[in-house]
Amino acid sequence: MLKSMTLLTAVVLFLMMPTPRAMAQDAGKNPVKATAASQADAKRLFSQDCSMCHGDNGNGQTDLAKGMGLKLGDWTDPKTLASVSDQELFNAIRNGKDKMPPEAEGRAKNDQVWNLIIYIRKFSSPDQSAAGK
Repeated sequence: MLKSMTLLTAVVLFLMMPTPRAMAQDAGKNPVKATAASQADAKRLFSQDCSMCHGDNGNGQTDLAKGMGLKLGDWTDPKTLASVSDQELFNAIRNGKDKMPPEAEGRAKNDQVWNLIIYIRKFSSPDQSAAGK
């Protein structure tokens, strides 16, 4: 009887597990929900650490970027980030990419980086004022 209950429990637990495909889809999702306060913080973080190269409006057309020979994507164009997952953006921000330095965890906590991604994606939204344009 104990073996039957153990087997039944194992089968039930197995059936309740998410599929690998479902886990992969959730792995790249942004885990935070934006609030007015979190987006104000994201705007501050962007202004301090990102806008010097990416521009205040996210178009990537700054003197510093041009002087460094960087060709940055125009985030005001919805196509620019359409095929880039939030997880890919998180990894690029947290770890750096090419000449872009990493955003150290001591400078921005994970939730702040996730909120920064929401803020960046708003540059291409129809209501661009939401991202501080």
